[in-house]
Amino acid sequence: MASMIGTYIIANQYSDEPEMAALMVIIVTIIVFIIGYFIVNSFNYLAEANRLKSEFVGIASHQLRTPLSALKWAMNILMDDLSLDESKKHEYMEIIKMSNDRMIKLVNDLLDVSRIEQGRIDLKPEKFSLINLAKEIVNEVEPLAQKNNISLNLEAAENLPDIWADPSRIHLIVQNLLENAIKYTGKGGAVRAIFKKQGNYLRGEIIDNGVGISSDEQARVFQKFFRSDNARRNQVEGTGLGLFLVKAIAEMSKGKVGFTSQENKGSAFWFMLPIVKN
Repeated sequence: MASMIGTYIIANQYSDEPEMAALMVIIVTIIVFIIGYFIVNSFNYLAEANRLKSEFVGIASHQLRTPLSALKWAMNILMDDLSLDESKKHEYMEIIKMSNDRMIKLVNDLLDVSRIEQGRIDLKPEKFSLINLAKEIVNEVEPLAQKNNISLNLEAAENLPDIWADPSRIHLIVQNLLENAIKYTGKGGAVRAIFKKQGNYLRGEIIDNGVGISSDEQARVFQKFFRSDNARRNQVEGTGLGLFLVKAIAEMSKGKVGFTSQENKGSAFWFMLPIVKN
């Protein structure tokens, strides 16, 4: 409508100069087209953001409902059956602990995402050994790997230098990548954690032979709330926040992060963090 009115006004004003009228009409049309393009893109962006938020609400609700149900079930059994032997009591207490840990992790992830987006996340960098930290995390996730009959190996070059970063935040990076690799690798698979020096960085790479990521989804891997089709298809639990946090924390630590992946063959996620200079 605006283009039609503009064309009419221009045609009347420059009726004796057809070339000028044609040029002005083209300019007005281009301007209208550009404005329309940005408006449509804005609506598309808002629609996508709304879709992701709705999807996240569903995912988060499910992630909370599952441990809450398990916690309630275990507590009811402990309260209703006082004759349980010690081994059974211990088993149900472990369920309660695991459910509580899952809920705490979800809440902490949400708080970290909020802090990152507001620029309020605090980093407390210090000199420490990434290899020693990785060994601790491998021991923490080893039971998850054993449960699924997955071999988990840590490979590190000798005499690697210390890095300068926040240990608690780097713990999140390594733990997220290792847990993802284990979750997306089938029974009998293998996960390798490889560490080596590369220039002024220490490079960590987590390699698996799991389900991989399709090529048309790879550009969105580090987006907030993103979950791949393979994750849904294999019913792997997750909120789509882990890799978003990994990338954000690595970059805030003056590091880098990336990955390669082939669907149905596996993935290799890597990160690089600055070493301590002598």
